[in-house]
Parts: sequence; structure tokens; C-alpha cells
Amino acid sequence: MALLSVSEAMARILATARLTPIETVALANSWGRILAKPIVARRDQPPFVASAMDGYAVQHEDLAQLPARLQVVGVSAAGRGFKGTLKAGNAIRILTGAPLPRGADTVVIQENTEVENDIVVVLESPSQGRNIRAQGLDFERGAELVYPATRLGARDIGLAASANAALIRVRKKPLVAVFSTGDELVMPGSPPQADQITSSNGPALCAFVRSCGAEVLDLGIIRDDLRATMAAIKKAKRADILITTGGASVGDHDYVQEALKKSGVKIYFWKIAMRPGKPFMFGTQARLRVLGLPGNPVAALVCAQLFLKPLIEKMLGLELPVQPLLARLTLDLPANDQRQDYLRASLHHAADGARSVTPFPKQDSSMQRVMRDAGCLVIRPPFAPEVKAGDLVEILLFPEGA
Repeated sequence: MALLSVSEAMARILATARLTPIETVALANSWGRILAKPIVARRDQPPFVASAMDGYAVQHEDLAQLPARLQVVGVSAAGRGFKGTLKAGNAIRILTGAPLPRGADTVVIQENTEVENDIVVVLESPSQGRNIRAQGLDFERGAELVYPATRLGARDIGLAASANAALIRVRKKPLVAVFSTGDELVMPGSPPQADQITSSNGPALCAFVRSCGAEVLDLGIIRDDLRATMAAIKKAKRADILITTGGASVGDHDYVQEALKKSGVKIYFWKIAMRPGKPFMFGTQARLRVLGLPGNPVAALVCAQLFLKPLIEKMLGLELPVQPLLARLTLDLPANDQRQDYLRASLHHAADGARSVTPFPKQDSSMQRVMRDAGCLVIRPPFAPEVKAGDLVEILLFPEGA
């Protein structure tokens, strides 16, 4: 099978994406969720004409001559508005956010007054209508406040709360099943034998899935056995996506591809012209999408960022970024071969916001510490010519939490 380009592989994967169903969640549980239906105001905000300052509600015509002496006949506080009607020659003590009493048309801030028992002396007159918030100043009932495909944050939730929206319609999180294969693997915390290693792909990929806004079905480590692998695939069929790592090639102990085919999964491709991540497999079975990632930990995470993250985002209705990010190289890079390279690099920001990148000298895809220290990936297209320090190159930033 010929090597597939990264762009063609991504197009084939995303072509299978379908929006997840819509579900209703409580406002308190909506942080980080992807909005499916607009949040609509259920009331005006503010819901009444309100004072913007602490002071006194008055009729502006009573301030024609200063100082003006007015009788204080009541108080309008937040949550406890004055129930009567303000008459000429009187004033109402009013606090910020409180309803403006009927008959009042202006609020005098308290700094411009003096109080003598129940008489307020107004020393400076504001313009008519000053220090008042109109009903619906922020938004009116029926207004669309937050739009679909928004990842809800604290400000969105605060706005929804002020609009009295207690239930939010969001996209259901895709369920992603994850398992790693290999007799050489043990879970973190377990004592490995002399010829075993600790599994890092499972924990890393489960965390990555959650950072993308999906839920995880962690199936753990599957030994190198056809029946065990098929049993794990069967458990994964209630998920939207299955992520496997390792065992996708055609070695003596690589059973994933065979197990998938025997389980009814149609394999579309299993080699990509990229580095790291050449042995990447994709297939489908009914609504299940299968991404077979390399067992190499760095390659697995690079492939997850390139293919899994966009797939999850499209299923959630999010817009995929199209504008590449650029940064300036700090060293020379040689011409590239037929595979698209993703070089781990440190990322620096100048005071003016300009980005510069320095690829690490060692790019072995087993080096997870280098992966952790990287600020981005430098993308080198197939057959890219030599580039010099100071040239611009395309970069890929790691998603938040990855």
C-alpha cells in the first residue's frame, strides 16, 4: 500500500465525522461544553430601570436652583425597591442596582450632596437622566446571547445566568475507547519485569482525549493475542471512536489489524507519509471510527494531535482552523525527503509578539522528555528545500492541556 499524504489522510478521516446528538445539561455543569443551540435571554437585563450609582433619586426640575433642599421620603435598595411614587420636592435614597422609583428621572450621586436629618441638600446638578441604567441596557428578552459551536467559558456562563438560562443545549461528548497492545507493557505503578516497560500511551492518550472535550472508555493494556484483541474491540463498539496503540503493523506479534478486520472494521489505509507516525491506521465499522496509532509514544501523540483532535472537534460542531501559524527559525534545516516531518521545537515570543523556534537536535520519537519540553511542532512538508536561520516556517501548537 502506497504512503498516503497527511492532508489526504485527514480528509478521509474527517469525511466520516458526524455531529454528536444534542443533550441538555444544567448551567452549573456546562463549563467547557460545546453549545448546540443558542442561549436566548429569558428577560431584559436589567429587568427594570435601575440606578447606576449610590445617591438620591429626584425629579430633575427640582434642581433648577442650587443648593436644592429635598425631603427624603424613602429608600430604594437592591431587591427592595421603593413602592410609591416620587413627588415634587422629595427625594428617595437609592443604592446601585436598585429600581428607579416612579416619578424620578435623575440620580444625584451622594458625593454631591449633604444630609441634614431627613433633608438632602443637592450641591451639584447632573444632567437629566444621568446615573440611570435603562431597562434592557445590556440585552433584551429574546436576544441570542451565545451562539452554537461556542466552547462555554466562565464569561459565557455568567451571561447565561444573568439571562435566567438554567438549562443549556450542548453537543454530547464523543466517547473514545482507548487500549494499548503489547506483552512488554505494564501499568504505571506495577513492577515491570526485566524485558518490560511502563505503558505511557494509555494515560497520555486518555488525558489528550479529555483535553479535546470527549469522554474516555479506558480499556487498558491488551496482551499480544488475537482473541484478547477482538474482545477489546467488541467492548469498544459502543464508543464513537476507538484509539489503539501498537500492533498495527504486520509483524509476528501484531494482531490489531487482523483483529479489526475479523471484527468487521473496514481498513481504509495504514501508512502515512509522515515522521513520526508512519504506521497510522484508519477504519470504520458502522458508527465506530478506528484510529490505529503507532506504539511509539511521541508518534502516538503527534498523530492524536493531527487526526484525533480535528475528528473530535468536527463531531462537536467546532470550526477547524485553516490559517497556519508561522515562526522564524533560529537555525538552518536541511532539505526534507518524501515524508512530512513534525519536529519538536522550543518556542519563544519576542516583546513585539513575534515567534521564533528552535528545533531540538535529537528528534528520536521515543524521547518523551523532549516532547514534554517542546513548545510546538515545526512542520516540514515533503521535499521541502533547505531553510536558513531567519526563514519563516509553519508550526503547530499543542492544544491546551496536551
